[in-house]
Order: sequence, then structure tokens, then C-alpha cells
Amino acid sequence: MTLAGTLEAAEAAAPVESLDVVARMLREQLGAVSVSFLITDFTGSSVVRLGAAGSVDTDEPARRIMLRGTLYDDVIRTQQPGVEDKGGGAPVRIVAPVTNRGDAIGLLELFLPAAPDTVAMREISETAHALAYLVIANRSYTDVYQWGRRTTPLSLAAEIQHRLLPASLACEAAQFAVAGALEPADHVGGDTFDYVIDRDTVQLSVTDAMGHDVDAALLATLAVGALRRARRAGGDLAEQARQADLAMREHGHKGYVTGQLLRISLIDGKTEFVNAGHPWPLRMRDGKVQEITPLVDTPFGFPAPHTYRVQSLDLRPGDRLVMLTDGMLERNAGSLDLSGLIVRTRDLHPREAARTLIAAIVDANNGHLQDDATVMCLDWHGTNHSQRDAATGADLMDASQPSGTGRATPGR
Repeated sequence: MTLAGTLEAAEAAAPVESLDVVARMLREQLGAVSVSFLITDFTGSSVVRLGAAGSVDTDEPARRIMLRGTLYDDVIRTQQPGVEDKGGGAPVRIVAPVTNRGDAIGLLELFLPAAPDTVAMREISETAHALAYLVIANRSYTDVYQWGRRTTPLSLAAEIQHRLLPASLACEAAQFAVAGALEPADHVGGDTFDYVIDRDTVQLSVTDAMGHDVDAALLATLAVGALRRARRAGGDLAEQARQADLAMREHGHKGYVTGQLLRISLIDGKTEFVNAGHPWPLRMRDGKVQEITPLVDTPFGFPAPHTYRVQSLDLRPGDRLVMLTDGMLERNAGSLDLSGLIVRTRDLHPREAARTLIAAIVDANNGHLQDDATVMCLDWHGTNHSQRDAATGADLMDASQPSGTGRATPGR
């Protein structure tokens, strides 16, 4: 039951049957009574069980299993397998994280006749890791995984909005960890976020289109498309901003989009920043949160003559940077101490911190947002962390060097 063998067997099956192949292998190898895969939904607050491919009825909404207070939540948060043994001859339940580079895709759950030994637990963990690659490789061929993530039907605007987000909502590398979370308003407000890792840089963006529903989603599409096009053509931040502004003025029908662009060198840590009429980001350093106040340029699409200034941003190893949209600052959330919550979640992975921040905003608004709430959370470890162990996240450098964030060991 090697990684190569698992991938080979799954690749020989149809895309929607790759999960069945893994389940069958686990039953044969470990004598599992049952095996299932649970996929996280768009909100990150629940999971949906995907059974055998033939049993998935995509005509009905997926059934949510809320995470809060469950073993599933513990496993996703800690990225460590959980074992539940009730004794009395009952099957032993094992839940393992299905995660790749910090993106918590879902969970592998199986029931065994007896508690697994160390070797069996290692096989389960490795299989769960392989399953992450299988989902990533096959989700572009089928809607089954998309169906599982939709616990409520999406409006047309929400469908457009979700397709603008990166395929993986979180990512880890030696120098950083980043995650984004988005909670649409009752009437979608056009928020998006994006990131990309190049050979020498990591780039992030957060945008917020004016208006609501499909009009806002179409404006967001223009902005994200222009930013990606300029970025992929090798344009620097100034050129990316110029292209987004030009696209809005030529095709946006007098609409506009606010945004923040961030670019960090993975070689020397130099950080560049563009603010196009967007709320300022927050930085946590040494347990204290401070609003960063760079110069603010006009939103993309404003008709008045303007340029976009590329500014330096002070980012040091151990910092956590939070980029957000104005939906995180709604008046109904005035009683929420956002800075205090960022401090209280400092030991969480950016994925869990972003999820906690979004959940707090939703709770403060009684589950009904007037505007989209979006947050991106970046932990900067520093360029000295290029020798971190790929499997554990532990530093391989000399102990005399700075140790980074001190936060929980990242998931795979």
C-alpha cells in the first residue's frame, strides 16, 4: 500500500471512482469495516460525506456535518489523526487529515476491528496524504467534489465569485504560510482574493467590487482577470494595478474595484505593496496588532487621472499580516474586537485563524451579512527558513538562528 501504488491504482479508475479504489485498498490491507471521505465545504465550517461514486446524488443538496466540537474539527485544526476507541468490541474509529500544503481538503474516516498499531497508523496517514493528491488531480474532471462543497445552492453571482478564487484556499512553503476565507453576503458583494507562488516571490491580492449580485461578480471578474493577465506576463505591481485600472475603465461601465496587491521576495524578504482605495491591513508583531497605514491610491476604474504607487511594507520573520475587505468592518460587528481576536488566534494555523475571524463576523451579524466578508492571513517565517523539513515543518537550520513564528506545526 505504497504511495506510488495507491496513485497508480486510482489513476486507472474513472475520476469519480478514485475514492472507491482507495477505500477498497484500505479494506483489503487493514480489514476496515467501512471507509469514507469527507470534503470540507466552501465555508470551512462543515464537512460533507462522499460515499461510493454511484451513491452520490447530485440532484439534492449535500448534507452538512458541522465541525464545531467534533473529532473532525480537532483533526483539521491539529492536522493529526484522531482515534476513538469505545471498547466493548465496537469498531475503532480513525479520522485522518486529507491535506496538501496546508489546504485542508477533507478527512479520511475508517472503522477497524481493533486499534491500529504504529505501522497501520502510518499507512493510514500516508494514504490520506495520497488522497489529497487524488482529489486535486481529479476535481477538474467531475462536479462531484464541487457538489460536496455546496451545502446550500449557489446563486449565479456566488458561482462566478467562487470560480475566481484560487483552487486551493491555503498554501505553505518554507518561508510562509497563507490562507484565505470568504463569506458571501446575502446578496453577493464581489469580494475576491488570490495568491501565486513564483520561483522567487509570493504575490497576494484582495479585491472588492462595487455593488452586489451579478453586476459585482462581473466587475470582480474583470479585475481578477486583468491582474492575473498582467502578473502572468511578468508585470510588476505597478503594471498589474495599471492593467486592472485600464480594464475597469474600458469595460467596467463606470464601475470600480478597490484592492490591495502584495509582493514578497522569497530571496531577501523585500515586500512591495499597492493600495487601491482599500481598507488598511493589520499586522501582528510580538503579540501586538497594529494597523498599517500606507498611502492610498484611487480604486481601479476611477475616471480621474491617477497613478499607482508601489510602496515598501515592513514585514519581519514572525509577523502575521491580515488583509481584509470592508465587510469585516461592518457596523453590526462594532462590538467585535477584531485586533483582540487576531491576538487570541495567534497560535492557530493561518487557515484556522482566517476561519475563526470569518465565523466571528458571521456570528456578530446573526448569520446575515450585508456585505461580503473576506480575509487573507499570511505568516511570514523569513528567508532563513528555506531549510525547513518538508514533512514536519521543523527547522533544519542552526539553533542559533531565529526560530520563526512558534505557531503550530503546519499540515502537509
